[in-house]
Amino acid sequence: MIGNRLTHRTADGVRVPGTWRHAFTCNGGSYFLTDLFIYADGLVDCWELVTLDEFEEKLRSGWVATSLPDGGRASAHDLASWTFGEPHTWSTPELLLAEVRDTVDELNGRPDSTGRCLAAVDVFMGDRTEDNRAAALAAYLAIPETVRLYALGDMDRKDLPLRVLVAGPGGRTPDGHGDPVTQEEYDEAIAYFEQRARWLTEAPSRVPADGAADSTAPAIKIYHSYPQRALEHPGKGALRNDYPAPITLGDLTYPSVAHAYWALSVAEPQARAAVAAAGTGAKARTLAAAAPRREGWDRARTAVMARLLRAKYEQHPGLAEVLLSTGDATVLYDDADSGFWGDNGGRGRNWTGRLLELVRSELLAGQARID
Repeated sequence: MIGNRLTHRTADGVRVPGTWRHAFTCNGGSYFLTDLFIYADGLVDCWELVTLDEFEEKLRSGWVATSLPDGGRASAHDLASWTFGEPHTWSTPELLLAEVRDTVDELNGRPDSTGRCLAAVDVFMGDRTEDNRAAALAAYLAIPETVRLYALGDMDRKDLPLRVLVAGPGGRTPDGHGDPVTQEEYDEAIAYFEQRARWLTEAPSRVPADGAADSTAPAIKIYHSYPQRALEHPGKGALRNDYPAPITLGDLTYPSVAHAYWALSVAEPQARAAVAAAGTGAKARTLAAAAPRREGWDRARTAVMARLLRAKYEQHPGLAEVLLSTGDATVLYDDADSGFWGDNGGRGRNWTGRLLELVRSELLAGQARID
């Protein structure tokens, strides 16, 4: 199973997706813990790129090891070395090869052995003949034993309903344990798969109780710029912190959010006044950078920025409409001067973008009269 372990290699200028898992190799009688890279084109990297057939040969020869001897010497490069004591492994060459083949199918978006088994079960549920049951049983047995438990994605029942279904009334489950399947157990398995089919049919149209998980609008980017004056139709540029939109905090008015932020950041009142009076937001930043910061500023700055953004959009309804027009889009804020406030091509933390989304949601809550 791929999970979140995603990687790629480039072949002839083409990006080939892949994943990896741990494995032991045996070289000169010593065992080495390494990463086994599996790619969508069917090549496997275990110290060298090989085809699936060549990988199978490495498994059969023991070069890729699935059994570990008591007293065998092992190491992980630049990490540790040890000697095996009463080792136990859950894999065999056949199982590991089957898992790798499944991974190649998964990387290509094809049904793996689990998907093929569940498709065979669907056929049986539609036409419950013994031939179709036998096909479902064969498909179940083709799933690597190490992943059969997870075939249904049910952490409570595991694969028990599947084992009972392919065994049938009076039959024994494929693991060979327990008594023959009773009619009651079989009926429960049938009911399980009928309910599962209904759930899968309804799932695409099911609306989450708390709304969609993803944005419905494309992400927007607020590019770095140096606005000099307010415009009649500023567009998304009005969302920049240095856009000329005066905000009042208490008895003081600042020319922009940037002016207020940088003025509040400096420790000395005289320097603070000079920053607030700077000609542009960029000049305010330059002046503030030359003055000492207030104690604890780095821990308070996100709260200060949230307060300033709320003031901006509460005091400028027209600009609030610009922000609301972004819908539920992810806001990416460019800031050439700060990887903290800017997204900066995915290398920054994008705190300005995040706070703009927060203020936008608060404006929407106000419109809906949600306190």
